[in-house]
Amino acid sequence: MHDEKVLMESRSLRGSLAARTDALDEVKALALLPDGLHVTTEMVAAYFVVHRDVIRKVVQRHRAELAENGLHILRGSDLRVFERDSLSLSIKSYPQGRAHLTLYSRRTVLNIAMLLRGSAVARRVRTYLLDAEDGARRGATSDALERRVTHVEAALADIGPALRDLGPVLHQMAVRLEHVERRVDNTERVVSAMSGRLADVAADVRELREVRERRAALPRRRRGGAS
Repeated sequence: MHDEKVLMESRSLRGSLAARTDALDEVKALALLPDGLHVTTEMVAAYFVVHRDVIRKVVQRHRAELAENGLHILRGSDLRVFERDSLSLSIKSYPQGRAHLTLYSRRTVLNIAMLLRGSAVARRVRTYLLDAEDGARRGATSDALERRVTHVEAALADIGPALRDLGPVLHQMAVRLEHVERRVDNTERVVSAMSGRLADVAADVRELREVRERRAALPRRRRGGAS
């Protein structure tokens, strides 16, 4: 699980959580302008219970990131149209004639919550985001494990019938293997007996050869004695 410090320092992590604007209302209701989409700097400051200058400093330091999440500034005719349609009837104290107006979307406000230091509200939003992310990660891990178990169970269900069909074949193979083993044993016994007989024959041949050699040598001795 990421901690709050990592969230405040990692732009990529903030970007991965930028769509979780539900965290704002989970912590505290965010009042919107009549268009239902935007808030002003003063409204953002009121939400986080900080001075508006604190919000302006966050915008200055992270303008590019906040712009990616809906921050924009109205000027000229766009500002006049927005004042006429969204502000003049709803905010009686709204100062007319200003040169520009900074508007924040809900994503922008959430982005500020992930950057703003010194606000208890912002800290609660960050805590909610990180807890929700951790819960989602654990849920995803649990779902992945459940899918794997289901896959294994399905595979085993397919293997079961195959094993039942394979049973008779394996039994027949076992019977044949036993028969082959018996034949091999018989062959070994025959070979052993033949080896014994060959050994006896070899001994007989050696004995006959010795007898023949002795007989062949006997006349020579007699001849030698007669002279």
